Amino acid sequence: MYLTQIQYNIIGRVINTIETGSPEGDYGAISIYADGPHDIRQITYGRAQTTEYGNLRKLVQMYAAAGGLYSAQLAGYAPYVGSKALTDDMAFRGLLRDAGRKDPVMRAVQDRFFAETYFDPAMRWADDNGFIKALSALVIYDSFIHSGGILWLLRHRFTESPPASGGREEVWIDEYVRARHDWLSNHARPVVRKSKYRTEGLMAQIEAGNWDLFTEPIRMNGTDVFSG
Repeated sequence: MYLTQIQYNIIGRVINTIETGSPEGDYGAISIYADGPHDIRQITYGRAQTTEYGNLRKLVQMYAAAGGLYSAQLAGYAPYVGSKALTDDMAFRGLLRDAGRKDPVMRAVQDRFFAETYFDPAMRWADDNGFIKALSALVIYDSFIHSGGILWLLRHRFTESPPASGGREEVWIDEYVRARHDWLSNHARPVVRKSKYRTEGLMAQIEAGNWDLFTEPIRMNGTDVFSG
């Protein structure tokens, strides 16, 4: 997978828009959803939204070690993220919000965190399976951000093989996104059903043939990712 810097930046802006509504990314964005283990409420945080019971502890630990404005205060929370419910801890939420919006160190840490934790593994999967197009990179990265990877339960819903196994890249991506859209649209959790705007936006780019991601506009949930 080779991406130009422009394509890499566009992919980042698309994911930022999907997650926080802003192409530039809202590094202090906090949402609370009942989508944690056993449907418990949890914090989602940052420009690409990592979760309290997912990788938020890793992000807080990275920031605590980076010497930012709020590192000392957040360091005390780091051991408890994901093991002790902090959803209603307003002091913790305030520190996260302030760090994301006021401290350039947190913004730099988030950029590195989301690359190391989600983007790099997504591109390794793309390489291993023979994908080369920028829109494919976006689809795969979005699946890693939103679902933790390429879901096997969805791969069993269509027959096309990945390019590394002789399949056609555009067909595989189209069929995967459509299978994912159907899964999101009919999910048991209402909060997951609401996220089908992700796949709606991706299907629009596939239908437009925007495989290099250079064709404007690219809209996600009503927002043009080239604006701002």
